[in-house]
This record gives sequence, C-alpha cells and structure tokens, in this order.
Amino acid sequence: MALVEDGRRVLANLVHSQEGAHAPYGGVVPELAARAHLEKLPRLVETALAGQGLRGPDVDLVAVTRGPGLVGCLLVGVGIAEGLSTAWDRPLAGVNHLWGHVYAAMLSRPDLQPRLLALVVSGAHSDLVRMPAHGRFEVVGRTRDDAAGEAFDKAARTLGLGYPGGPAVDRLARRGDPTRQPLPVPSLPGLEYSFSGLKTALRYRVRDLGGSEALGDQARADLAAAFERSVVESLLGKLDRALDEWSAPEVVVCGGVAANTLLRRRAGEVVAGRARLTVPPLALCTDNAAMIAAAAPHVPRGGEPRADPSLGW
Repeated sequence: MALVEDGRRVLANLVHSQEGAHAPYGGVVPELAARAHLEKLPRLVETALAGQGLRGPDVDLVAVTRGPGLVGCLLVGVGIAEGLSTAWDRPLAGVNHLWGHVYAAMLSRPDLQPRLLALVVSGAHSDLVRMPAHGRFEVVGRTRDDAAGEAFDKAARTLGLGYPGGPAVDRLARRGDPTRQPLPVPSLPGLEYSFSGLKTALRYRVRDLGGSEALGDQARADLAAAFERSVVESLLGKLDRALDEWSAPEVVVCGGVAANTLLRRRAGEVVAGRARLTVPPLALCTDNAAMIAAAAPHVPRGGEPRADPSLGW
C-alpha cells in the first residue's frame, strides 16, 4: 500500500513482507500469499492514510496491480481496490505490474522521462523494453526459459542456501572469486536470454565436487560468484547491444534482480558515456505499491481492471 503525490512524490510506501511465511517451503506458496494479502492489506490502507492525516476521499485515484502475478493475490488486490473506489467515489486504474517497475525509476528521479531503454529483471521476467513515450512499451528481447530471478533462486537451492535465493547468492558471492570455478556466460543470437543451461552447468559442477553437502565455504562462495557473474554479464551484454541498435538518452535497470550488487555496479560501467543510467533504490526494486501509483496516471481510462495473471506488456 502506498500514497504517491502527482505520480512522483512518495508520501507512504508500506510493505508487509511474507518471506518468513514462505521460507520453510523454499518458495512462494500461492494459497498462503493470497491469504496474507486478504489479512494484511486493509490494515496497511488504514495505517498509510492515518500516517498522513488523510481520509479515503482525500485520494484522487485508486490504483491496483492487475497482472502479471499470482491469480489469488491479484484477485484480492483488485477486490479491495474496487471496494475502496466505490466507497470513496474515486476512479480506479488497473496497472500492469511490469509498467510499475519502469515507473519506479521515476520515483527516484522525478525528472526522468522517455525516450528510454529498460532492462526489467525479476523472478518471472527478464525483458529488454523500449519506452518511446509514457504508456508505450516495445519488447525487443526476453528470456526463452528461466528469468534471472528464478535462476538465482534455483542456484541458491543447488548451493544449499536459503530463500529468497537472490539476496543469499549476492551475499555469498561477495566472499567468492568467480575465476576459481568459472561457469559459461549464456549467449543466444539477437537480444534473447536463456538461463536454463547455466543452471544445469552449476548443478553438474556441484555434483562433480561431491554434492552441496561436501562443498567447503570457499568453494560455495566461488560458485555463487561465478553464477552471479554469468547471469549479470549475459543480462548486460544484451543491454549493450540493444543500446547500440536504439540509441536512447536514458537507460533504466529495474525489477527485483536490480537489487543485485554486481548488476548495479556493472550496469554503470556498461552504460557510461552513452546514456544516463537510473537504477531505483533497493526498496523500489522489489515489488511495492508506490511504483504502481506512479504508473497509474498513464493508464488509459475506461473499463474495469480485471485480474490477469498472464498479462504481458
């Protein structure tokens, strides 16, 4: 739940983390996630409004994520948003989750405007997208199989790390040397990604070293560093090529995986001297409501926002 002024200034941005609930299962359990949404969202709404001394009718527009995502969570969110819109007599905008990640960059840099090239990397998406104008997106490259975030989660499981996998791999990789246990950098023609082969290469390397239980601390850290480097170099290699093909003055790297330490540093090196790079702060990389509010003014009006778990750009 968030309150955003004029699509740019964040007044409140509240997140109830579910990591503790899902950690024992090694991944998100849809039923538990939907139930938590139903239990926690109404209180978050009350808390956000009270913190700003506002009442519901003080809000000009209600925005809600309509997809992509887990269908149960989307249905809960859309249902609550419809109720608030009716109770407060305010318009309702259904926002594409993926749009939100790009607009998160505009919360950290209010002067940021299209034209821009965005690398959107999360648990379910690894997309290269042109944004020639507000509300217009053109996908120029995407993954054929696993997304980068999903690949990090599976790598963490292979290495015997905890959930969520991305932060666990990131922390461990800081103590590793990627040259000791090198892994291939995935490369497909054009601007497409694929991480399934890299995931398999890691699994075979761990097997050849005697399995996860037999890995020493340094070997585990070296493998984490090697896997991280391969993912990051694959992501940024295609961004580099896309920037050659479509010279945009602005580049955005966003989504949950944009919280990765190496990706943030290497993106600056790849883009330097060619465009201005914006990477949202960590709190705006992972899923949040402020980014949905920032995108909402650019959503075409009319029609009811329906939950669509497979919604594309």
